[in-house]
Amino acid sequence: MVGPIRPQFVLFGSSIVQLSYSDEGWGAILADVYARKADVLLRGYNGWTSRHALQVLDQVFPKDAPIQPSLVIIYFGGNDSVHPHPSGLGPHVPLPEYIENMRKIAMHLKSLSEKTRLIFLSAPPVNEEQIRETLSDKLGELSRTNESCRIYSEACLELCRDLDIKAIDLWTAIQKRDDWLTECFTDGIHLSSEGSKIVVKEIMKVLGEAKWEPSLHWKSLPAEFGEDSPYDPVSPDGKTTMNVSEASFGRTM
Repeated sequence: MVGPIRPQFVLFGSSIVQLSYSDEGWGAILADVYARKADVLLRGYNGWTSRHALQVLDQVFPKDAPIQPSLVIIYFGGNDSVHPHPSGLGPHVPLPEYIENMRKIAMHLKSLSEKTRLIFLSAPPVNEEQIRETLSDKLGELSRTNESCRIYSEACLELCRDLDIKAIDLWTAIQKRDDWLTECFTDGIHLSSEGSKIVVKEIMKVLGEAKWEPSLHWKSLPAEFGEDSPYDPVSPDGKTTMNVSEASFGRTM
């Protein structure tokens, strides 16, 4: 283990999470924003559904771990919403089972610590035409539709309202952009850098508005080893030094 111990933010979900460090993704942006403030840990798994998540929940988030995460951002739903295959194989999870799986995930994570906070991401929309153009040779006939994503998104949001858990309506947030169909995806399903910016914007909004103690907003967390030092860069006056522990060096927020 590497110290000092920082707050841990865990991103848990399917490919929307696993790929969040790719293509200037939302996970990479969060890791940059929280540099020297929190460790952003990736636990994303391509192709997974809420069924997969339940199978490993105790391994990824053991209740007896000496350090529990300060924040877990959870995303499952897009793969669950895939239409059922006649063979019975495939990722499809019926809606009632999906809701119950997500409930169990939420209750397990809430039990980890009184200070563990949760944010659920609902299923984002998809560009069906782009899926046909880029993924038909891999996925075959279109089995994921924007309408099915909407249904699972709304189910996730309703569950979070019932459990008093913070949730982000990605299905709606992404479609607020007029050019979302052309700019927000790499292949019709996974997010481009523009799509990821929307995710980060919504996450930062939740973190800024939440009445959590302690606050997890990036401006509220201290920078690690942020004390003034005579070894810092010298100020223009030539007599003092500049504390650069909070410097962004060109980062755009």
